[in-house]
This record gives sequence, C-alpha cells and structure tokens, in this order.
Amino acid sequence: MHPPVNINCDLGEGLDNEATLMPLIHSCNIACGGHAGDKATMKRVVELARKFGVAIGAHPSYPDREHFGRVSLKMEDEAFKSNLKQQLDDFVEVLGGHTEDLHHIKAHGALYNDLAVNESLARNYLEVLEPYKANTLLYVPFDSVLERMALETGFKVAVEAFGDRNYNDDLTLVSRRDPEALITENKKVLAHVQEILRGWVTTVEGHMKPLKADTICMHSDTANAVANLEYLKMHLNY
Repeated sequence: MHPPVNINCDLGEGLDNEATLMPLIHSCNIACGGHAGDKATMKRVVELARKFGVAIGAHPSYPDREHFGRVSLKMEDEAFKSNLKQQLDDFVEVLGGHTEDLHHIKAHGALYNDLAVNESLARNYLEVLEPYKANTLLYVPFDSVLERMALETGFKVAVEAFGDRNYNDDLTLVSRRDPEALITENKKVLAHVQEILRGWVTTVEGHMKPLKADTICMHSDTANAVANLEYLKMHLNY
C-alpha cells in the first residue's frame, strides 16, 4: 500500500497552460521573477490556484532569466540573500501582503540542485526563509544537505521526487543535456511514479535505490505534460 499521491508542478514560467494543469495537481510552485515571471503572472496563477483549491508555493531561483535559472551562479552572500528576499517579498505582496496562503517554498533549477549539496548556500537560503518557518513547508530533495539543515533548524519539510526525470545512482537527476534526462511516455511516467510511491527508484544505470517522497513534481514544460498528468490522475485515482 503506497501513501496518497501529491503532485506538484512548476508554473508561471511563460507557457500559459496553468488553467489546464490546475485540475490535475495538488500544489504549484509559482515563478517569482528570478528565472521567469513577474507580478502579473504571479497574480494570474495565484488566482487560478485559489479557484481550483491548489496549494500555493513560491518558486525562487538564481536571478538568471537568460538561462531560465538552469545554470549555477557564483554570487556574493549578501547579493544572493538580497535577491532571494526580494523575490519572496514580491510574491507575498501578490498574495495580499500576508503569508497564510503560502503553503510552501521550493527553489528552482540550478539553485535547487546546488542547495542539495552546498552547506554555505543552504545556510544563506534558510536565513532568508527564517520568517516563513512557522507556517510554510520547504520542498527539498531527498537525503540532501538542505533537508538535513532545514530539519536541524526547525523548518518543516516535504521531501520531493521527480515523476518525469530520471535519476543517477547517487540520486542526482540525470543532466538535461543527456537524452535520458526526461521521461515523456505516459506508461513510463506512471511506472516511475508508482515506484517512487513505494519508496524506491530504478536509476538509469538499472539499479534500485531507496527514494522517499512526500510530493512528486511533474514539470509543466516537459513534452506531453498535460496528457501525462491526465494519465496519472486516471490511474492513481486522485
């Protein structure tokens, strides 16, 4: 018996498919202007999430719209913290100046991957997120530096896995430059998600590795995203 499925999706990234995706997901991560989006897109997606009863999350990134936040940036600590705070402040302003609606915060792209392994970066990230500690979950990678440090400092976390991405043996995601990075066929996505719900994953090297997940991400920009989510919803009965 596997736990109830909780599907999240990165939205507000310029694809304009949110209205189609909202009925198929449980929570959404809304771009805050770092890699994509602005206050107008944030407001539009927040209103859709409220309409469909989808939990609202902020999706901050390195400030790098040119590379869609998918390249690691070397930033001075104070510049990083100031920019991250600005992204979250903008998002809270869109929410109406209060955080009751802010269910979770999830970093995007290269920042997400770097936070999994970089203690100094994770410390700076958590310092900025301190005001949100009481009421807001952090979506974090399984068995990561960020998960450990967040729990040690009193944050509440939801461990995340990816339903449309392949994993390496060390449980890092297969690079998007690799042709095996993405899983786009509906039956393969379903099998992958069902494995994760049982607590393990088959890596691209063909090995079974333990992998815990409280929430599973499906990217809105992956080929067949809508059709695959419809397929998951039908077969997982959520």
